[in-house]
Amino acid sequence: MKTGIIDVGGGFRGIYGAGVFDALMDAGVTFDYCIGVSAGSANIASYLAKQRGRNFLFYSDYVFRKDYISFNNLITKKNYLDLDYVYGTLANTGGDYPLDYQTLSQSSARFTIVTCNALTGKTVYLDKSDLSQDHYDAFKASSCLPVACEPYFIHGIPYYDGGLADPVPVAKAFADGCDCVVLVLTKPAATIRDPKTDRIPARLLRHTYPLAAMRLEKRAATYNAGIRLAKRYAKQKKLLIVAPDTCYKLKSPVDRDKKSLELLYKEGYRDAQAIPGFLDWKQRTAKTA
Repeated sequence: MKTGIIDVGGGFRGIYGAGVFDALMDAGVTFDYCIGVSAGSANIASYLAKQRGRNFLFYSDYVFRKDYISFNNLITKKNYLDLDYVYGTLANTGGDYPLDYQTLSQSSARFTIVTCNALTGKTVYLDKSDLSQDHYDAFKASSCLPVACEPYFIHGIPYYDGGLADPVPVAKAFADGCDCVVLVLTKPAATIRDPKTDRIPARLLRHTYPLAAMRLEKRAATYNAGIRLAKRYAKQKKLLIVAPDTCYKLKSPVDRDKKSLELLYKEGYRDAQAIPGFLDWKQRTAKTA
């Protein structure tokens, strides 16, 4: 039976996923297939690298640094969130908390990183072959928030956040052969995304990357459809949704309330306790089928 896990990201609310993956590492739970969207791709990277607690520090400590996110970055670098600092300066060899690339690269799990081609608006799925020691551009592309950041270029192609193109890649996981999937959300599962929040950013983006702007305008509908599909699979016992009951004071992806971040991490760790039981049950039923 092929098992999969999806982390949809969600900016700094991704600390919920950090709690989930730390709990999975503590329980010795592994997956055959992992898909990360935006910050979710970084969460999975640390998980596959077996670096327990690494993601927590990025969300609870490093996010408060001006080099990480600030209006000064926006003025001097045209990027409110400095992705080169996050996935370069901090994560590279000699950085504050280097990614253990060797362990990540040797993992038997398939790792898919969701991005959006800014020119075409199409979904692009990157993988471990797009990573190398101290070259983590795939994470930068997947986490590149439109308007807040300039698109991130890889081999001359501009990319934006994977959440524009495939924010809840449940269909992708099953299409790639997963028999059961764990879906990690960073907002309550009952949340219905409102398209109004994307209208102004999409209008601004339309002047430079019109096709990416179209995807941004449709992001809410795409997200909501993904959640509906996930719930259908959940009813069939093929998928487990792991989601927080509340986002506390973290209303936007870049909100940084320290207490809320810590509470969301603890909630993720606690909610992850349901995952081993789900996987064990699926394994048992698969053997008797």
